Amino acid sequence: MARPLTLAVVLAGGAGCSVGVPDPAAPRDIQTTSALATPTITPGHDAAAVAARDLPFTAGDSLAPGVAVGLSDGLREAPGWKPIKENVAGENRYLKADGCVASARVSMNQGTLAVTGDDKASTVELFKYLDPAILPGYLKTDTLRWGGEPDKPGPRTEVLVYESGAAPGGKSTAVLARLFGKAGSSVYVSLACPDAAALAAARTDVAERLLVVPPGN
Repeated sequence: MARPLTLAVVLAGGAGCSVGVPDPAAPRDIQTTSALATPTITPGHDAAAVAARDLPFTAGDSLAPGVAVGLSDGLREAPGWKPIKENVAGENRYLKADGCVASARVSMNQGTLAVTGDDKASTVELFKYLDPAILPGYLKTDTLRWGGEPDKPGPRTEVLVYESGAAPGGKSTAVLARLFGKAGSSVYVSLACPDAAALAAARTDVAERLLVVPPGN
């Protein structure tokens, strides 16, 4: 049975949630973007080709070194959702009419958590950093959109998910995250909903509307 995220998921009076991912290296630099990253030039690297195909964990090394990924703000366009916090300390937060709250953030300077050449193991380390009680067996693989346009077929990127069922009187929660070792950055999305059915619907919205933005070269 999955254990609760004692450090990673913080519910604020039942009205919202956030997941704190303090960067292990200073200085801390967090950014959220709603547009494709402006390409830079890395000789021999084709950012457009990487963005055009799925990015499973095994393909993490196809990214340009040190060029961060991003997250869109597309959840604001999903039916029933509205933004309630925009780029506050790098975090975007959204509220759904049914009471679900989503928080999304990109974090930089994640290299000290990265396992060279293995984004899945790197992401496990990220979750362990969030809460040492989280064991690899608690995590499941899922996907988010990898660029493209909402509601249209497009490539996807693998993430790991920790999901916690609601305790009596509590909320159903989930955290989706990936550490992109080569890019030196991570993305995470946290969800807190009144019940499991609402959480499932919110995860569907996030999977289709909250796009991971591929980096430039």
